[in-house]
Amino acid sequence: MRLRRVAYGALIGAGLAVAGSPASAENVIRWASQGDALTADPMAANESPTNSAARKIYDVLVYADKDLKFTPWLATSWKLVNPTTWEFELRKGVKWHDGSDFTAEDVKFSFERALSETSDFKRQINSVEAVKIIDPHKVQIITTGPNPILPNQLTNIFIMSKAWSEKHGVTKPQNRAAKEETYAVRHAMGTGPFKLELREPDVKTVLVKNKDWWGLKTYPHEVDRIIYTPIANQATRVAALLSGELDFILDPPLQDLNRIKSTPGLKIKQTAQTRTIFLGMNQGRDELLTSDVKGKNPLKDVRVRKAFYKAINIEAIKKKVMRGYAVPAGMITSKFIHGYTPELDKRHAYDPAAAKKLLAEAGYPNGFSIQLDCPNNRYINDEAICQAVVGMLGKIGVKVTLSAIPKTQHFPKIKNRETDFYMLGWGVPTLDSHYVFSFLTRSADKGWNGTGFADPEIDKFINQIEIETDFAKRDALIGKVWQRMKDDIVYLPLHHQVIVWAMNDRIDLPIVADDGVRFIYTTFKK
Repeated sequence: MRLRRVAYGALIGAGLAVAGSPASAENVIRWASQGDALTADPMAANESPTNSAARKIYDVLVYADKDLKFTPWLATSWKLVNPTTWEFELRKGVKWHDGSDFTAEDVKFSFERALSETSDFKRQINSVEAVKIIDPHKVQIITTGPNPILPNQLTNIFIMSKAWSEKHGVTKPQNRAAKEETYAVRHAMGTGPFKLELREPDVKTVLVKNKDWWGLKTYPHEVDRIIYTPIANQATRVAALLSGELDFILDPPLQDLNRIKSTPGLKIKQTAQTRTIFLGMNQGRDELLTSDVKGKNPLKDVRVRKAFYKAINIEAIKKKVMRGYAVPAGMITSKFIHGYTPELDKRHAYDPAAAKKLLAEAGYPNGFSIQLDCPNNRYINDEAICQAVVGMLGKIGVKVTLSAIPKTQHFPKIKNRETDFYMLGWGVPTLDSHYVFSFLTRSADKGWNGTGFADPEIDKFINQIEIETDFAKRDALIGKVWQRMKDDIVYLPLHHQVIVWAMNDRIDLPIVADDGVRFIYTTFKK
């Protein structure tokens, strides 16, 4: 049986609206979460909801499936030709949404685009030196040195049409830092399972089934149309689900889960996520932007950072803010990621008295003031977590002003180094610690490492991890970097997220640990 047969018109009640009625009945999934994708350009913003949105339209060479297993996709196989050359066989018979043929030219173009200055993925594949076309369905990717995990790094490198990009003047990714508007911001044309029909940022996105998708024989889903509506207000999202105006919400409020579960026709699914939530502290500035301490930066002192850590009662946050849906973290990556160890994930003890003593030893017996920057529409209860942290730090004399803003405003503050103290969450699509280090620890990074942490020896270790083919040696290096991050308290780990999805029980949609919705696995209750 099918999910819903509608010649649909307007959805009212929760303020949702859809396009005009199609000529015949369709299987439609209407869903929502608190925030929208940052852009439709698949290389302009390396952010999980944005990547999840791109994955429905664009394909990749190597796919992370519903179990996060790396699966042949546009590449049917790959092998090492020599220590610095990976060879990929490309799938034949693949068509772009406009009916043109997918070839090796598109792969070469896409990698060059992903490595360009405005790409948010250049760090992820910075070992790629060149892409060589062998024939229309075979490429070699040449790296600067051995890269044993290159296939892992390709799961979010979306392949774009060279001809389409040239036609519309988008051969380079959107420059989000400059607030650039390009054709690719609101339009898309891939080889993926769905075509973009309508894109109204922060209002509505409509996708329609690509009936010519190469993967339909293996993934024969029945979804004809997807209507996504970002709804920031929690009560409105839940009301729309309860009333039947939505079929699925990605991030149901934790306080409403029992209500949803007890409603006939609805169900929830939950799983541990690959994402860890943490706080960053800008240790690189000589003077903070928002503090009453002038002429120096208190966050440069490890005793201050440790005081912050010890002042945070993570068990209270888990119980009262997260309602049990969180796993306290001692490192900023989860159990899914290569390099994670239970020993490093043990937290420093909660001890506000010791925190006060550390502050006094550092020269701040009366504390100081600082601003905490936090998103209010990205992570589960993000603003509420930050409110709790403000209160906890206040008890040791640190006067924290909270600035909670939408993620579209929050993330640029980190990347532009305009924040002293901030919340961030990090997922790891490669399932390897190097991805964390590359973005959040390496001193050369000008993107997500807003801490200012810089250490030439750690940089050397990270560079070696990237090329080390002896996995025992590689793992030892990974352990050294994690230990240094823990000892120096480069970040303040909070918790590993536990994600919950809520949906109509006529939908069978597997929950995925990276929180990415993969509608190609959708089946309907019969």
